Amino acid sequence: MQLKTTDPGKINFKEKFELKDKVIIITGGMGLIGSSFSEACCQFGANVVIADREGAGSEEHAKTLSEKFGREMTGVTIDVAKRADVERLKNTAIEKYGRIDGLINCHQNKTAKFFLKFEDYTDENWDAVVETNLKGTFLTCQIIGGYMAENGHGSIINMPSTYSVVAPNHNLYKDTSLGTPAVYSASKGGVMALSQYLATYWANKGVRVNQITPHGVWNNHEDQFEKNFSEMSPLQRMSYNHEVAGAAVYLLSDASSYVTGHNMVVDGGWTTW
Repeated sequence: MQLKTTDPGKINFKEKFELKDKVIIITGGMGLIGSSFSEACCQFGANVVIADREGAGSEEHAKTLSEKFGREMTGVTIDVAKRADVERLKNTAIEKYGRIDGLINCHQNKTAKFFLKFEDYTDENWDAVVETNLKGTFLTCQIIGGYMAENGHGSIINMPSTYSVVAPNHNLYKDTSLGTPAVYSASKGGVMALSQYLATYWANKGVRVNQITPHGVWNNHEDQFEKNFSEMSPLQRMSYNHEVAGAAVYLLSDASSYVTGHNMVVDGGWTTW
C-alpha cells in the first residue's frame, strides 16, 4: 500500500530502493549481465535464486554468494524452454522461501551457428534460438509471473534487445567476425511485445512488467569491434555489465512502484541517433 501524501518529507527514499527480504529469481543468472544482476540484488538485501543451464555453475555460485552475504541463496539448473523445469524452479523458490517477489529473465541462446547469414539459416538453428529466447520467456512469465499475480504483487523484468527497438547498423560489424542474425531481432522483438501485453494484463493484479535493453556490453570483444562501436556511440565507448545492474535494482524495488510497461534503454545514447 503506497502512502497517499504530497509531502516528500514523509518518504524514506533510500529505503524505497532496498530489496531486503525480497525473493528474486534470475534466469540466465550466470551470464555476463545476469551475474551482475545477481550480485546487485544480493547487495541490496534480496534472497536470490540463480537459474541457468546445465554446467553453468548456478549451485556453486549460490553457495559463494550465501557465504559472502550471510544468508541463503539458491542455484537451480534448468532449461527455460521446458515447462517442467520452470515449474520446478517456481516450486523450489516457494519451498525454500515461501514467496516470490521478482523475476528477471535474462536468458538467451547463441547456438554454435548463431552468426550464419540470413540466407543460410537452418530451421533447426532458428527454432533453437526462438525456443530459448521467446518461449522460455513465455513459460517463466506464465508460470512464475502467474504465481505472483495470484498473490497480488511482484515485479517482472524482461530483456529484449536494441534490435527490438531499431534495426542493426551492419557497419558495426565491418571487418570483424561478429554479426547479428535476424532470429535474434525476431525473438527479442517477441519478448518486447509479450512484455507490453503483460504489463497491462497484470496491472490490476499488482504485478509490474518492465524491460531493460542494454547495448554494447563489453566482453573481451575484438579490438576492431570495440573501435567500430565507439565511433558510433554518443558516449564513444562500450558499456560494462555493472552499468546495467542499477536499472534492475530500480525496477525491482518500490522506488519504481508507479512504473510498468516501460523499456529502460541502457545504450549510451545509441538509439537517439
